[in-house]
This record gives sequence, structure tokens and C-alpha cells, in this order.
Amino acid sequence: MVFKKLLGALGVGGPSVDTVLESGPALPGGPLTGEVRLRGGGADVSVDRISLLLVARVEREDRAEEDEGTVVLERFTVGGGFPLAEGAEHTVPFSVALPWETPVTELRGQPLGPVLGIRTELEIAGARDKGDLDGLRVGPLPAQEAILEALGRLGYVFRSADLELGHIRGTGQQLPCYQEIEILPPAGHAHAVNEIEVTFIAAPGGLEVVIEADKRAGLLSEGHDTVHRFTASHHAAPQTDWDAQVDAWLKEVIASHGGHGSPSPYGDHHGGHRGEPHRSGPGAGAVAAGAAAGVAVGVGGGMIAAEVVDEIGDAFEDEAGDEDAEGGDEG
Repeated sequence: MVFKKLLGALGVGGPSVDTVLESGPALPGGPLTGEVRLRGGGADVSVDRISLLLVARVEREDRAEEDEGTVVLERFTVGGGFPLAEGAEHTVPFSVALPWETPVTELRGQPLGPVLGIRTELEIAGARDKGDLDGLRVGPLPAQEAILEALGRLGYVFRSADLELGHIRGTGQQLPCYQEIEILPPAGHAHAVNEIEVTFIAAPGGLEVVIEADKRAGLLSEGHDTVHRFTASHHAAPQTDWDAQVDAWLKEVIASHGGHGSPSPYGDHHGGHRGEPHRSGPGAGAVAAGAAAGVAVGVGGGMIAAEVVDEIGDAFEDEAGDEDAEGGDEG
């Protein structure tokens, strides 16, 4: 999808910019390639810098009520320092590496819910214009896909996936937000847990898999959340029996009681969860997957979403007022 925007900050008749991303989904930690196409306006200018911003729509729970905002996950400088003559065309190819923790937006071509975009900024003579957004598709790493598929084969039902602003204590998380994938347990475990939330913290060496179970109250106990952390290797993913591995993880999480479970690690920064039982629902780009009716939608037994509620344009319509939530560094 290509977006065009006249750079109003540079005055009427200023340059225009199109950013074209390579088709197909990118992968966390993998390359994002494409080109920025410039067309000169009514006067000669010097392009100081071309930046690409990886932006995401996130939920924020540090206020009286949960709301949504836009964060910048990463900023890349892909060009600059060249003249652009009146009416001239100039193309800047780019290839940048996405953060390893980039949220996954789809599984086997089916949307999961989180909404990501690439925003182009052009700086000329001290003026900056952030241009329009290009929707970004991100598929799972092999280990992430294998774990999600195993959950589906084990009978778990996809509910939603969203992005939460904050940090998970005790992990190697680098981005200002984390992705939660909410699933409902099969009938055999429904008596013990209300839902399970899975978060992947990816890094070059492998995955941290954080699993939080919202446990039901019993006759002699109150309901509570238990949190466990596991690891998975990228290298060993093809040889791993994921059904057995994930089943063992979930049995450990569900069987834990009181002190056996770790306290909630969510909300180290930016609000988020401050040790209280976590209750989150679908946010911007959340998925209607028939969870209320217990309907699982799957590819090869895996969990995928049926439809995306919010489109990229709607999800970022309030972006202009959310610049205070930016993260990432200048490249």
C-alpha cells in the first residue's frame, strides 16, 4: 500500500513523498526493505534527513480509565544530505532491521489484531513533516509460530491480541510495550483458569515466553494470577516436540498455587500493571474470533483470528495527540 502526502510544513508546492514497502510480511529481527520516492515541488531544496518510524497502537492503563495511544517503537534514518531540484524525482532504497521484539500481526496470513505502521518523516531546512502511514505486516518467528500452533492443537481458543504500554520486570524487554495474546482454556482446564495470556520477548538468542494464568477462585481460595517464564531456542525450534513442550509449560502454570507462582511482573514503567490481577480485553485492532461462543479458528490446528475490527487508518487517527508516548532512538 502506498501513501502520498504533500509536505504542508514546507509550504504550498513543497516536495511530495511516497514510501513503498516490499510486499509480504516481515519478521521480527529481520529486514524491512522498500524505497522512499520523492518528487520535487516548486523550488529547489536540500533534503536534510529521511526517517522511517515504526509505530504501534497500544493500550495504556496508567490513568483512571484504560485508553489507547500511539508509540514509536523504533526510528531509522535511511537517507538525507542531497539536493532535490524543482520537479525532480529521487528514489532512496532502504533495508533496515526490525527490532526482535516487533509485535506479530498475523499468523499464516490471518490477522491477529495488533496494528503497526511505518511513518515517513522528511526534514528540509529545519522543517519536519511526518507524512502518512503505511500499514506493516509482521509474521511470527518459527518458534513463535510453533508455540501458537501447538496451543491450538491442545484445544486452546484464541481470544484477542493487543499491545500494552509498560515493561515486564525480570525480562530482557527493550521496547516500551509488550504484546499479549489472550487465549481461553479447553474444557479440561476451564475449571482451573479463566484465561491464559502469552507474551513473547524475542532476542537474537531465542525467546522468553511469559505465561500468565488468571486462575478461578475455589471453595477455599480466591482467584489469582500466576506468572511463569520459559525459554525457547530459535535454533532448536525445528527439532522440538512443541505439543509436548507447551503442554508441560501449561500444566506447570495451571498446577501452581500461591507461592509457587511468580508475582505479576507487569508494569515496571509507563503505568501498565502494578502487581494487581490483570484484566485486559481487545484494544485497537483487537480481534473478533468468536471467543464468547467458544469458536476457534485455525490453520493446521493453530490459533488465528477471524477478522480485524479496526483498520490501519482508524487505529492511528488520534496519532497526532500521542507524540509524548514515543520510544526508540535516533538511528
